[in-house]
Amino acid sequence: MALNIRRLVLDVDKAAARPTLLELAAAIAKVAGVEALNITVTEIDIETVGTEITIEGTDIHYDALVKAIEASGAVLHSMDQLAAGERLIERTKPDG
Repeated sequence: MALNIRRLVLDVDKAAARPTLLELAAAIAKVAGVEALNITVTEIDIETVGTEITIEGTDIHYDALVKAIEASGAVLHSMDQLAAGERLIERTKPDG
């Protein structure tokens, strides 16, 4: 099944020392289909740094993305958002 992945929001942890945010960003940017990314630090403790990574593009290669994250030394905890198809649909909040 071919799925045109256009946006992913990932919960990723990394060691405090390595990879640096720049190294992690560079690894992600090399993945086929990635056009832009944003890494936000969400939590810091003595040994680890929690991040939320938003990735946008066209036909993002998910398996290669996971491999790039892991090869850099970081760990994918969860996929918190997925947008796919011919266009992006922004998240809406229910009335009330």
